[in-house]
Amino acid sequence: MDATSKPHQIPPEMGIYAEKHNIFQIMQGLMEALLVSRPAKPIDFMIEHLKKNNEEVPKVFIVGPPASGKTTIARWICKHLSATYLYPKDLVFSKMLKRAREAAACQARGEKIPDELWAYLLQERMSDVDCEALGWVVDGFPQTRKQALELQTLGVLPRHVVVLYAPDSVLIERNLGKRVDPFTQEVYHTTFDWPVDFNLQKRLVKPEDTSEQATARGLLESHRNMPGIIQTYQDCHKAINADQPCVDVFAQALNFVQSRPRSNAPFTPRILLLGPPGSGKSLQAALLSQKYRVVNISFGDLLREKVAGNTGVGEFIKPFFEKGYPVNDNIALHVLQERLEQADCRTYGWVLHGFPRDVDQALLFRQIGIEPNRVFFLNLPTEVGLQRLCQRATDPVSGERYHTIYKPPVEEEVHQRLRRHPKDDPLQVERKTDIYSNQLPDLEEHYEDSICLNADQDPYTVFEYIESCLVKPLPVCTL
Repeated sequence: MDATSKPHQIPPEMGIYAEKHNIFQIMQGLMEALLVSRPAKPIDFMIEHLKKNNEEVPKVFIVGPPASGKTTIARWICKHLSATYLYPKDLVFSKMLKRAREAAACQARGEKIPDELWAYLLQERMSDVDCEALGWVVDGFPQTRKQALELQTLGVLPRHVVVLYAPDSVLIERNLGKRVDPFTQEVYHTTFDWPVDFNLQKRLVKPEDTSEQATARGLLESHRNMPGIIQTYQDCHKAINADQPCVDVFAQALNFVQSRPRSNAPFTPRILLLGPPGSGKSLQAALLSQKYRVVNISFGDLLREKVAGNTGVGEFIKPFFEKGYPVNDNIALHVLQERLEQADCRTYGWVLHGFPRDVDQALLFRQIGIEPNRVFFLNLPTEVGLQRLCQRATDPVSGERYHTIYKPPVEEEVHQRLRRHPKDDPLQVERKTDIYSNQLPDLEEHYEDSICLNADQDPYTVFEYIESCLVKPLPVCTL
C-alpha cells in the first residue's frame, strides 16, 4: 500500500481487528520462519507454524561475566514465565540429542567443543515440544560473537538478550563465596545468601574454577568477547547493573523480557483519557495533539459546537443543556460516531476525553465498531481536584486565567475583577467527582487493558508516561 496516497479509505474495523490479534506480527514471524527454514512445502509449513501459536513465548539469552547472577536470574524468569531453562553444558550429557555423544567425546578427550556443535545442540533442544510451547531461557550462552553467529545461521534468534554487568572486584568476591546445591542446582553465597536449613548447608559444594585466578581469567575473557555479543544483538539487548539486590535485577530483567519490540505495523492512535474533574485530561489531550497530530476531541465541546451551529442534531441537544441533564446516549453516540469517522480521525488518529461517562456508554461505543487502542485513567485525589478547579478564575477584561496558588495576579485591580466560572463551584466539582468515582470500578473492569497513572504530579511528567505507552508496544500479559 502506497503510504503517499493517504488518506486510505480503510474501514476502521480492519485496523481494530489487526491490532487486537497482532496480524502484522504474526505475518512477520511467519515470513521470518519461512526464510530461515526454507521448507520444501511452504504452505504445509505455514499451517504447522500457525498451529504452534507461540508468537509470544519467551526466547531469552542471559549473558554476562562470571558471578554476575546469570543462573539465578535465568531460573527466576523461567519460574515466573513457566519457560524452559536451558544450560548448554547440561546438553552434552543428554541422551535425547543426536550429537550429544560427539560433544561428550570431545570433552572426554580434553578438547574444546566446537562452536558449531554447541549451536547444533541448542537448536535441536529448542525444537522439542516444551521449548516450542513454553519458550526458553538460555543461561550463559553465547559466550562469543562466533557462537552468536553460528546460532543465527541455524535460525536461533532470541527476542530478548539480558546483559548483566558489575565491577570486577564485586564479581571476584561473589565468585569466591559461591556454593551450589548439587540436587537442585540452586546457587547460594556464604555471605549474601546463606540458607537457613542446616541439612542444605552441609550438602552445598564449591563449584570448579572459582579461585581468584580462575575468576580473573574468566572476567578477562568475558570483557574481550562481550562487545561482539552486544553488537550481534544490538537491537534486542538490555544491559542491567548486577551490583544491586537480586530482586531488583530480576525486576528489571523481567520487565524487559515481557516488553515487546517496536513493530513496523501501521499504527493509528485511538486514545481515550478518563479521569475525575481537574485531572488534566484537556491539557494532556492538547499536548498529544500538538506533538503527534492526533485529532483532539473534547466531547463536551463537540456537543456545544452542534448547538452553536444550529444543526438539526443541535436542536435535540439544546433542551438537555438548558435543563442541565446529560445528553441522551443515542444522540451523544451519533454525534461522536459522525466525528470519529471523518477523514482526519481515520488518517491521524484521535484522543478523546469527556466520553464515556459510564460503562453503558462504553458498551455502546464498542457496538458501533469503534474501540480505543490506548485507555488511560488519570487518578487524582478529590482534594487536589478541588484545589485545582475551585481556586481558578478569569479576568473578564483580558481573558487571562489565574489561580490563587499557582498563578495569582500581581495587580490588586486585576484581583478584584476576577470571576469564577459556575462549573468551578465546589459543590458542582464534588458532585461530578462523586459521579465519576461511582462509575470508576465498572469502567476499569470494562477496559481491562487500560493504564492507570498518578495525575497528581507535574503535567509534563504525566505526558511523558502517556507518550511512552504510545510509542512502545504494551507489555506481554502473563496471566
